Amino acid sequence: MTRTAPQTYRVAVIAFDGMTPFHLSVPCLVFSGRPGPDARSRFALTVCGAGPEAPLATSAGFGIVPRHGLEALADADIVVMPAWHDDCRPAPPALLRALRAAHARGACIVALCLGAFPVAEAGLLDGRTAATHWASAAELARRHPRVKVDPGVLYVDDGDVLTSAGVAAGIDCCLHLLRRLCGADAANQVARMLVVAPHRQGGQAQFIERPLPVSGSDGRLSAVLEWVTRHLGEDHAIDDLARRAAMSRRNFTRHFRQATGTSFKQWLLAQRLAHARWMLETGDAAVEVVAAEAGFGSALSLRQHFRAALQTSPAAYRKAFRQEAKVGAGRTPYGRSS
Repeated sequence: MTRTAPQTYRVAVIAFDGMTPFHLSVPCLVFSGRPGPDARSRFALTVCGAGPEAPLATSAGFGIVPRHGLEALADADIVVMPAWHDDCRPAPPALLRALRAAHARGACIVALCLGAFPVAEAGLLDGRTAATHWASAAELARRHPRVKVDPGVLYVDDGDVLTSAGVAAGIDCCLHLLRRLCGADAANQVARMLVVAPHRQGGQAQFIERPLPVSGSDGRLSAVLEWVTRHLGEDHAIDDLARRAAMSRRNFTRHFRQATGTSFKQWLLAQRLAHARWMLETGDAAVEVVAAEAGFGSALSLRQHFRAALQTSPAAYRKAFRQEAKVGAGRTPYGRSS
């Protein structure tokens, strides 16, 4: 049966006794459902208590009182499991049953940070690649050998199940889902309101390693990367960018890797793909024009990179996005029909 994407996405965020308030606030900020000019008005958000405690205690010393219990997951299009306890203790059976039932009827499951532990315990990550906080990645892999844990990424989108690394990566993951559902402009608008980057490159390696001392070179690097994003249609050689940043090639490369967790080539490709997607979503320019402005040089190159990264063609991507927007519904939470 084909699932019809809803006009308003129903989001259920699970709260539990002893949780950290910040982790609860992340999905609430991105999918707030508040009226206004950005895409958050497309969501109806409900906080669901995972137990009978009232109020639920938090690690910050104050309590929260959810208006709903786990029964509210039965109507949710998206279920968010925020970061679990630091000791990664087993989840209560009622929570596991609720997660399994929500996923079985087609809800998209989003596990933020240590939230991957109860989602894995429910069996929803078996045979999948998943992310969690780098400090607990080995433990997740040990407990759940059928899960392929990637300790280096900020988040993993596996269609109907998404997982993220720690704390701020939860924002990255939620903004990514928002973009998948509502488009690049919508995610950019919400990111601006939250004063965060709409998309961060790299992975957890940039945070695991000892960071470089803050110096003038950090500001120069940021200025160069901002300049590159405004000139994606041009060719960019590392030697030229290093001179623009007043660095040696070696220092530029080292600072870039430390700051982004990836290589310049990979970062540039991601920026170009993001710009191409935005052009396809928001305009009618020919694929050849999109390829030139995004820096791919030719339509053939754009198609090859698009296929490798997104498993679709630029034309098919635009058609699918426009068709869904035309009926006023957007994408399904899991990005496909069921």
